[in-house]
Amino acid sequence: MSAKNFESVSVDHFKLIEQICSRFHLVVKQLKIRHTNRETLVVNDEYDVQDLLHSILHIYFDDIRPEEWTPSYAGGCSRVDFLLKNEKIIIEVKKTRASLKDKVICEELMVDSQRYRTHPDCKKLFCFVYDPDGLISNPRGLENDLNMKNDDFEIKVLIVPKGH
Repeated sequence: MSAKNFESVSVDHFKLIEQICSRFHLVVKQLKIRHTNRETLVVNDEYDVQDLLHSILHIYFDDIRPEEWTPSYAGGCSRVDFLLKNEKIIIEVKKTRASLKDKVICEELMVDSQRYRTHPDCKKLFCFVYDPDGLISNPRGLENDLNMKNDDFEIKVLIVPKGH
């Protein structure tokens, strides 16, 4: 297939992000296996998750805008983790910890979804929750409660890994 033919193939960017994030934990595990025990990136906190995900996104996306400001909502502004401007997708990243489990994650993502839907370059919000220690008791339930799709806006929540 020539490069020209490849460019004409339609890509579902939202599904691509879902696939990348669904395999994120496998990437983290692989990074721990280094030749002759060389140093590696250790994913300890949310910033580590963001850094690694940002690196992986560069394989597929050219215009990734980290920490883009959102319009004011309920008297305040915030920054999105990543804006894929051409694709009109915002990616929000969370990493669970003792103080960030089910209830707090759910509340934060609900507020984020309301805030980001007012962003002029957002038609889809992908919320990636990295839960390597299994702190979320019912990940599929939380995803089902928060996933939403209507005519002008879609929210997809993905918690990885599942099944602890």
